[in-house]
Amino acid sequence: MDEHKENIQGKDANVKMSNTREDEKAKPCSRICSAGESAQVSPSQTNSDFSHPVYKEIALANGHINRMSKEELRIKLAELQLDTRGVKDVMKKRLKSHYKKQKLMQSAAEGGPTDTYYDYICVVDFEATCEEDNPSDFLHEIIEFPMVLINMHTLEIVDSFQEYVKPELNPQLSDFCVKLTGITQKMVDEADPFPAVLQRVVAWLQERELGTKYKYAILTDGAWDMSKFLNIQCRISRIRYPQFAKKWINIRKSYGNFYKVPRTQTKLSTMLEKLGLKYEGRPHSGLDDSRNIARIAIRMLQDGCQLRVNERMHAGQLLSVPSSAPVEGAPPPHSPRSRD
Repeated sequence: MDEHKENIQGKDANVKMSNTREDEKAKPCSRICSAGESAQVSPSQTNSDFSHPVYKEIALANGHINRMSKEELRIKLAELQLDTRGVKDVMKKRLKSHYKKQKLMQSAAEGGPTDTYYDYICVVDFEATCEEDNPSDFLHEIIEFPMVLINMHTLEIVDSFQEYVKPELNPQLSDFCVKLTGITQKMVDEADPFPAVLQRVVAWLQERELGTKYKYAILTDGAWDMSKFLNIQCRISRIRYPQFAKKWINIRKSYGNFYKVPRTQTKLSTMLEKLGLKYEGRPHSGLDDSRNIARIAIRMLQDGCQLRVNERMHAGQLLSVPSSAPVEGAPPPHSPRSRD
C-alpha cells in the first residue's frame, strides 16, 4: 500500500510532524567513511572508542573501496563470494561491510568494540480501508495486521503473523480498496474487530518473549502505519495507543540516509530495484509487503547499515528520534487498554 500511502500523507488531522528535524542534527556518519571522515559507530559509543586501531584500519579500507570502479567492485565481490547485484553505491556499501565485519570480529575476539543491539526486528505494514480519492476527513481503518520477524543474529525471516480485521465505521469495502489490496468483503466480514486482533498480536509477541528475554524494535515502510493508521484505529476502537508501537524504525529514512539518496528513491519498489531485488508476492498484500520490506532490511544490514529507531509518537504528534539518542528496544507488549 506504499504508493497509496503517499496520497494520504498529511491528510489526517491530529497527527503532526514536528518542525524540528532532529534526525538531521549532528548525527554520526551512517556509513563506514573514507579517510578524512569518521568511521561508523553506534550512538551508544563514546568518543574514546574512536581511538581503537580498528577504526583506522576500516577507514583505510574504505578509502581504497571508494576509488574502485563498478567493474572492480563486482570482481572483488565475486572473489569474496558476495552478492554482485545492485548499483555501484550499493556494491561499495556491501564490500565495506564485509571488511568492517572482518575487522570487528577480529577486534571482538581481542576484546575490542562490537555493534549488536536488537535480537529481533518486527516488520509491520498495515492495509487499511481507502477510496480512490480519499476525502480529507476520511478515517482509514486497519483491515490487515501483518508482522514479519527478522532474527538479527542470523539475518533471516524466522516467523510471521497475519490476521484480517473487521472495519467498524465503514464496514463495506470500496471496489478500489478490494482491487488494490486483494482483501475481499468476505475476508473482513469473517474477521474480528481490531481490539481482538491486537490482543492476539500481543500474545504472539509475548510467546516469542520479545521485550522480556529478547530486545526488539518495530520497523515500518514510512511513518504512516503507526502515526496515522494505528493512531486513527485506536481512536476509533476507543483503546489506548500501545506502548510497544510508540517508537519504530522508518526504513525509508534509514535507506535514504545510508545510501545517500533523496526521498523520491525510497519507495518500496525503488528500494528493491536499487538493491538488485525483485518484489515477491502480491503488491499491496500487507503480509507480502512486510516480507519484501524485511528483505530490504536484511540486505541493508548485510551492506553494513545499523538500523536504529528514528521516529516516535508523543502526545499525538509524529517526532523524529535523533541518531544521537540512546539505543532502546521496544517495551514488553501488554493487552489493549480502554480509553474510558
